[in-house]
Amino acid sequence: MGTEHSAVYHKGVPKKSFRSRLGKTWNHIKRDRQLLLLFLPCILFYVIFRYGPLYGLIIAFKDYSVFTGVLGSEWVGFEHFITFFTNQDFWLLFRNTLLLGLYTLIFGFPFPIMLALLLNEVRTKWFKKSVQTFSYLPAFLSVVIISSMIIDFLSPNHGILNQMLAAFGFEKKYFLVDPGWFRPIYVISEIWANAGYESIIYLAAIAGISPTLYEAAKVDGASRFHMIRHVTLPGLFPTMLIMFILKTGSMIRVGYEKVLLLYNPMTYDVADVFSTYVYRKGLLESNYSYAAAVGLFEALVAMVMLLSANAISKRLGGNGLW
Repeated sequence: MGTEHSAVYHKGVPKKSFRSRLGKTWNHIKRDRQLLLLFLPCILFYVIFRYGPLYGLIIAFKDYSVFTGVLGSEWVGFEHFITFFTNQDFWLLFRNTLLLGLYTLIFGFPFPIMLALLLNEVRTKWFKKSVQTFSYLPAFLSVVIISSMIIDFLSPNHGILNQMLAAFGFEKKYFLVDPGWFRPIYVISEIWANAGYESIIYLAAIAGISPTLYEAAKVDGASRFHMIRHVTLPGLFPTMLIMFILKTGSMIRVGYEKVLLLYNPMTYDVADVFSTYVYRKGLLESNYSYAAAVGLFEALVAMVMLLSANAISKRLGGNGLW
């Protein structure tokens, strides 16, 4: 074997030396230096605002004091994690967080797909654009506005829903103080707020399906329903898989904003989740180390779920995120 290429062979495949790979990488950097400079702000953003703050997670293993700082605080190891796992609220928080995330995934995942399929079949342009605008609008509203609208709609005195119930002879309901209604209200509001915006992704995927497939289906006598079933849905499947993996990873990370704005002491048993617990312990009770431990546990569970969903997807023969 010649030595001029600095390469060795392993199982029939040439394996380049570290020096050769380093030289090749340097040549790529020199060739694409303008493109890499454009990418530099993105790298800096993640380093400063995403990975830099991870340093603060160390307080989860310390008894943090604002007077001694992160490095000067006493090291306590896993004491805060043990306290949290043995707390009587742990399983309540775990159940509430998991159920809210699971219901949102099960009932919320199909809606953007169905909306995109229906919009793709609409041939009247003004109607299609009106529906798109109406469905996208909630995505541009803040959580505070959406929560305020929900509270107004469900108000027992002046809410439109209770007005309709009264008009049909039914008794008015106190939806927001009834624990049995909290999860349906949360899930329905999530679907309303996100379905239109997420359908854009599926509409873009549909636009990427080759028109020749539809033409071939027409020649074979396929109806619109058959084309949706045998052309559109298979073309959407890779996008659906990626979105499902991403949603599975975020299933356990229920945002605190909407829950915090909608829940009350009457609904704590079904509404209190990890993120609201972190808010109360960290900001209201100034127990920073304990709150950091709970937040770190939540993030680790979310990461495990994301990795598991990705591995299962790849094992089943589909695509993965990486």
